Amino acid sequence: MSDAHDGPGGETAGTAVAQLDDHQAQAPAVAVVRADRIENPGFPPERLRVTDLDPKKEKQAERTISLLFFLSIIGSVLAVAAYILFPIEEGDFGTIRINNMLLGVGITLGLLGIGIGAVHWSKALMHGHEEVEERHLTRGSDASRERAVEIFSEANKESGFTRRSLMRNTMIGALIATPIPAIALFRDLAPAEDPVALLKHTMWEAGVRLTRDPSGTPIKASDVTIGSAFHVIPEGLAELESHRLEEKAKAAVLLMRLPVDELNEREDRASWSYDGIVAYSKICTHVGCPVALYEQQTHHLLCPCHQSQFDVANHCEVIFGPAARPLPQLPIAVDDEGYLIAQSDFTEPVGPSFWERAL
Repeated sequence: MSDAHDGPGGETAGTAVAQLDDHQAQAPAVAVVRADRIENPGFPPERLRVTDLDPKKEKQAERTISLLFFLSIIGSVLAVAAYILFPIEEGDFGTIRINNMLLGVGITLGLLGIGIGAVHWSKALMHGHEEVEERHLTRGSDASRERAVEIFSEANKESGFTRRSLMRNTMIGALIATPIPAIALFRDLAPAEDPVALLKHTMWEAGVRLTRDPSGTPIKASDVTIGSAFHVIPEGLAELESHRLEEKAKAAVLLMRLPVDELNEREDRASWSYDGIVAYSKICTHVGCPVALYEQQTHHLLCPCHQSQFDVANHCEVIFGPAARPLPQLPIAVDDEGYLIAQSDFTEPVGPSFWERAL
């Protein structure tokens, strides 16, 4: 068979095709540019501020900013001083109003002074030119990282952070002083007295009758049937004129009766119950929620807040949840009339665990 280019003129045609291919291979690539493409307008020229043009105005702005930072420091100190010098007295609403007013004014000055001062610094003294930062990978190249260091140096130079020592030092002082009121307020939430003594001693003492909550009706041992649960408060709590809720929060008790053969008692606590009747603090040892759910078949107490469970049959040991220790047990007995009474107060602090007590 003969080639398609064989015959008259075949060699000339083949040569022409080869030359055309060589010309296309050597021809440079040409980009197509649209004639109606929108030009990049770039950034508008920077508008110089009065502080950029007048050194006196720049110095005046620096003094104003420092004054705002000084006011912030004064406000923070004032808040603490007002909180200490004008304490809230129980039952006196006038002291509540003046304490809240002065405390609010001090904290407001502290926050506004540092906030307005920082904004005024950026608006009046830092350069106002616009920049575009291209997106890049999480870790830039070495050149980009070096440029970042340069940018920080330029920002430091433009803002005058290291050069304007008065503004810098007053701002740092304001930042340090601003949290002081919060520290004073939160510290005052802690009890002034020893928390171990406060939470270990309640209204329970030898001979105090166990009464129903909230009626205050005394409870006889015969009233407590197997499987029942009583919410209990000490006798005399309802008659208190002051600190009633505080005392109830410490002395609230749950009373239950179990079959004697299902109650596992240690030898040192064998006398703390009466015929299967046991009494335990109602305050959860996790964060102080009321433990109010009793499952009579399993003899488990459940705290509804964070699901801590306590085994009543085994001295209310923790069997589930974040609670760190068992519920404190109240030693009980029966008086001559058949009413349930306390043998003593709790032998350990009630409520949540805290760092001053040993677990």
